[in-house]
Amino acid sequence: MQLTPTPEDRFTFGLWTVGWTARDPFGDATRPPLDPVTAVHKLAELGAYGVTFHDDDLIPFGASDEVRDQHIARFRKALDETGLAVPMVTTNLFLHPVFRDGGFTSNDREVRRFALRKVLRNIDLGAELGATTYVLWGGREGAESDAAKDVRVALDRYREGLDILCQYVIDQGYDMRFAIEPKPNEPRGDILLPTVGHALAFINGLAHPERVGVNPEVGHEQMAGLNFVHGIAQALWHGKLFHIDLNGQRGIKYDQDLVFGHGDLLNAFFLVDLLEFGGLNGGRAYEGSRQFDYKPLRTEDMAGVWASAAANMRTYLSLKERARQWRADPEVAEALAASRVDQLAVPTLNPGESYQDLLADRSAFEEFDPDAAAQRGYGFVRLNQLAVDHLLGFRG
Repeated sequence: MQLTPTPEDRFTFGLWTVGWTARDPFGDATRPPLDPVTAVHKLAELGAYGVTFHDDDLIPFGASDEVRDQHIARFRKALDETGLAVPMVTTNLFLHPVFRDGGFTSNDREVRRFALRKVLRNIDLGAELGATTYVLWGGREGAESDAAKDVRVALDRYREGLDILCQYVIDQGYDMRFAIEPKPNEPRGDILLPTVGHALAFINGLAHPERVGVNPEVGHEQMAGLNFVHGIAQALWHGKLFHIDLNGQRGIKYDQDLVFGHGDLLNAFFLVDLLEFGGLNGGRAYEGSRQFDYKPLRTEDMAGVWASAAANMRTYLSLKERARQWRADPEVAEALAASRVDQLAVPTLNPGESYQDLLADRSAFEEFDPDAAAQRGYGFVRLNQLAVDHLLGFRG
């Protein structure tokens, strides 16, 4: 079993993950700030493929152009020394108090204009560093009171912002797409575009929908009580899975950002199976980065930070191997056939058959015995247990 990550696995980490100082609403930081250059070198040692960042992760908010250029130069040098890629960048429109009511959807027009300029500036930096995906997490784009914001008008402003950004990258000739990251709540009481489904519906109304997809996160969908595997499958079905954030979550509560797999492990197993083996002829269904958007536990020192980063990659690779063995198990193949999973891929109407032909087919209704058909079980429990057995190492 190969559990040593390599760049070919396309594992990435945000600077904000390993760099989290562990300050929370109830306690001060338990770790010192982490130099982005140190993070780049250490992640490369651990076998990561790339690193991502918010603008403020790399450059202090409000820094002069001279200071900004110094930070970028140091970071670029570290990337050159390690070979780490920057496949994605994003912008912090949530930390500074100016964004207390959002960036693109703030009731204050001047704030909206400032937010757009901040994003455009970071798009330029991302393009310089080779990023082809730009994630938009609207953590402050929402409200706590239904009286505070006309959601229809807020969505107009959200659309306006995305349309401007898309036109900008087109005009600049950048090879860059945008990925909306849904989340139902926290820090706002209710966040706009709270789930994958909401984001997909919103994208259809944009001027350049081909440029915009989604960046689902495990914890964000599970905070809403949703099945993450189903959300990813729907994003793939739409051709809109532009990026993915992996972590762990234990139920409907605050955003925990646990190590990947340290939450709903069975759902994580089926997620990895879908990403790695759910494509055409059993190949990869998704070729992009596997980003770990987690937070090292507040209890950990710096050694624990790097141990937790390694744990994300080890868990993913472990699940990948278990999924490979599950797919190769003859008993699983037999159970899949007995459950008629393969039959779902067969069109309900035969080739060339019309609804008129269906209406004329007495075997489809008049002669069909629903009571007899209702006696046929599907064997899904057996199928699921085989997955559990593989996951626990009892098979394969």
